[in-house]
Amino acid sequence: QVQLVESGGGSVQAGGSLRLSCAASGYTYRNCMGWFRQAPGKEREGVAVIYTWGSSTYYADSVKGRFTVSRDNAKKTLYLQMNSLKPEDTAMYYCAAYDDYLPCPGLAWPVTRGYWGQGTQVTISS
Repeated sequence: QVQLVESGGGSVQAGGSLRLSCAASGYTYRNCMGWFRQAPGKEREGVAVIYTWGSSTYYADSVKGRFTVSRDNAKKTLYLQMNSLKPEDTAMYYCAAYDDYLPCPGLAWPVTRGYWGQGTQVTISS
């Protein structure tokens, strides 16, 4: 049974920072993991993706230079450091893991593939 549990969300004023964590269990790291977000009435969008055993990372244009994705393979934990937060960053943030033999889908990762956590709410006020 694969489980992904996000933590670290909360309410912060614009310009502040948050660090999200995703703890994985029952999952053998391979391929890639990532962070996705969904605001009310909006479609889910890819935020950041990192290859499990490689060093390749991918970021949405809207967060480049502000967000940093990283991982700790020994702890099976994924992180997302978010700096210079803006009100438009407000959303439910989800952690995802992909272990297929096909290439990692990256930021366009279909919601029907891989494993997903329950999400953690991030709210940024003006």
